[in-house]
Amino acid sequence: MLRRASAELVGTGLLVTAVVGSGIAATRLSPGDVGLQLLENSIATAFALGALILIFGPVSGAHLNPVVSLADWWQARRTGAGLSTRDLGAYVVAQVLGAIGGTVLAHLMFGLPAVTISTRQRDGGGLWLAEVVATAGLLLLIAALTRARRTAVAPAAVGAWIGGAYWFTASTSFANPAVTIGRMFTDTFAGIAPTSAAGFVAAQLAAVGIAVAAITWWYPTVRQPDGVAVELAPAQPERAAS
Repeated sequence: MLRRASAELVGTGLLVTAVVGSGIAATRLSPGDVGLQLLENSIATAFALGALILIFGPVSGAHLNPVVSLADWWQARRTGAGLSTRDLGAYVVAQVLGAIGGTVLAHLMFGLPAVTISTRQRDGGGLWLAEVVATAGLLLLIAALTRARRTAVAPAAVGAWIGGAYWFTASTSFANPAVTIGRMFTDTFAGIAPTSAAGFVAAQLAAVGIAVAAITWWYPTVRQPDGVAVELAPAQPERAAS
């Protein structure tokens, strides 16, 4: 457990370092061009996320995200394969602490104070809806890859979803409560004010319920390594022969 939690801590930290660090670099390299700054930020984040999944996947599953861990815990309640409640707690604590540490690391690399609380307001129903879409889509993608037994393409697929969602969602796709918390501690391009972060986290957690319902409906079985299909939803009774 300690080994897996440390992987989640460092992996989430490096993810936030990529988000915050590339945002700082983008504003310095392309001052005055917000569109180009977002492009640079999104490309760096998507590539880094894919690489981090490759690095930490064999250790902890590379959740790097409390909602992914929460969905995995839910699956364990139905199939017996997934995080225990104790594991979930350890993962979430590690992810949040890692996210804050990742912001500090990015600041130090770019010669900024270790912590600067963000003043950037990101509020409104459209942004919260965008976070529901980005987060639920991420969870559905992971579920689809798992059901199809195509987890080998997860690094590219997850990176592609987050990179694309930067542009087609109004919120620029945080889709991660730990990353959202970590971004409260930077008053730079990637920052989010603490008062705004609460709405983002609430939307991300609401997306878990939506995604779980969709997964149960669309993917009622999961293939175990031995090839046995395990029901995730009650089977419908057979009709009596007429």
